[in-house]
Amino acid sequence: MRQWPEFRQPLFVAAVVLYAAHQLNRHVLQWPLPTLLTSYLADMAGMPAILSVALAAQRRLVVRSRAFVLPDSWLLAAWAYASVWFEGLLPYVSATAVADPWDVVAYGVGTLAFRYWLNRPGD
Repeated sequence: MRQWPEFRQPLFVAAVVLYAAHQLNRHVLQWPLPTLLTSYLADMAGMPAILSVALAAQRRLVVRSRAFVLPDSWLLAAWAYASVWFEGLLPYVSATAVADPWDVVAYGVGTLAFRYWLNRPGD
């Protein structure tokens, strides 16, 4: 794990734990939680986790430099892709998916958290 510092960042660990806890509660425990948590926590926590994996893969497999950071244009594209797919297209092909413009905001908050706290040159 020493060679994967992206996965030791506290925000990455918190995002993965929160996402996993959200999914565990949603599918197994089913404890009543505030709507704000049940509706937007996974969307917000998912982006830093996904983007951290993408950053680590780019650094190891493509660029081969720990100093590489994801360009803002890539972050914007990731946010747009998640927003269009999950809030624009998926609700048309899945009976369980629901479009919610606040999810787009949650994806944006997660993407910005990644940009400011995780998208840093490695050591």
